[in-house]
Amino acid sequence: MTVRHARKTIGLLGGSFNPAHDGHRYISLQALKLLGLDEVWWLVSPLNPLKEAKDMASYERRVAVAERVSNHPRIKVSQIEREIGTRYTADTLERLAELYPDARFVWLMGADNLLGFHHWRRWRTIMRTVPVAVFARKNYALRALCGKAARLYRLYRKSPDDADRLAFSKPPAWVFLPIRKHPASATEIRNKGLFEIGD
Repeated sequence: MTVRHARKTIGLLGGSFNPAHDGHRYISLQALKLLGLDEVWWLVSPLNPLKEAKDMASYERRVAVAERVSNHPRIKVSQIEREIGTRYTADTLERLAELYPDARFVWLMGADNLLGFHHWRRWRTIMRTVPVAVFARKNYALRALCGKAARLYRLYRKSPDDADRLAFSKPPAWVFLPIRKHPASATEIRNKGLFEIGD
């Protein structure tokens, strides 16, 4: 695969996007503004290792919905994980660093993901590879900030006032951004029958 050159700051929002919704877009717009990023990439996972395949819509459908929902020139829906054949975030980040040596990446996640971050494969490697921005989500902020990952890396936490410099910080570095919480949830959308897996 050819090495690409992109002198940009890029936020990476990974996930199943099952389905993508306005909450993903809201966090992405907040990331562009608060972190001073050039772009946000939605990394649509072919199969999230922490989720059941039977509950997952087809990859093609998830990408199509994500492209419709993103609806912004600086939010890109990426199929890079399928292209390079990675399944785990740590592996994806290593390959992206090889493919885009001039880019500065920031991993984006909701507080719910920070709470369970220590269950991710090679999660400490992720923290040592890229800066991480964590966005408040309802009912998760306090628990996430008391969780294992937050406690272990408490000395590397940055002030929200310095968020616009996070992309240029040497990892490990992370920030918690207490943004207004968006009510959208992929689980609730599926539970209400608004996104049928078999469609």
